[in-house]
Amino acid sequence: MFNQFHMPILAGVAGTLLLAAPAAASTQGSFGATSTGSLTINASVPGRVRISGLNDVAFSNVDPSVNATDAQNVCVWSNTSTRGYSITATGSGAAGAFTLVSGALPVVPYTVQWAGSSGQTSGTGLSAATALTGQTSTATNSDCSAGPSASASLVVAIGSANLQAMTAGVTYNGTLTLVVAPE
Repeated sequence: MFNQFHMPILAGVAGTLLLAAPAAASTQGSFGATSTGSLTINASVPGRVRISGLNDVAFSNVDPSVNATDAQNVCVWSNTSTRGYSITATGSGAAGAFTLVSGALPVVPYTVQWAGSSGQTSGTGLSAATALTGQTSTATNSDCSAGPSASASLVVAIGSANLQAMTAGVTYNGTLTLVVAPE
């Protein structure tokens, strides 16, 4: 005969038994002079990336009759199974445009290119705030301190027509932000 007092007690005992049940992969030791048990340990990490090795770009006293180009080697690391990543570049101009400014003077546009290997002087042109997907890293650790010293190339350029539109002796500046994401 069950009454209203027995039901909560049965539910509590059943819950305790479920909590006390050993994990399926573990083994429990037996009573004795020694006792040995074992358990399985699992670990996982989420997808992560890192970009490093970036250097500021300074176009000083460049000849305005030729394009000014700065190509630099950078480190991009990814821990995904394919070592894949995407990169998104955003400038400090309106709507993320790649532009340089100096007070009320007209803005000066620049271009950004990305190459998925180091030592390159050209690459795929990036559009502001648009991800370039399908990139793969050769970096073996997160800051390229071991293995390859760089895994990609960043190329920033100002065309000669834009250089000729600049006012002499005035410094124009802007910020380029690069965001990498695991793929």
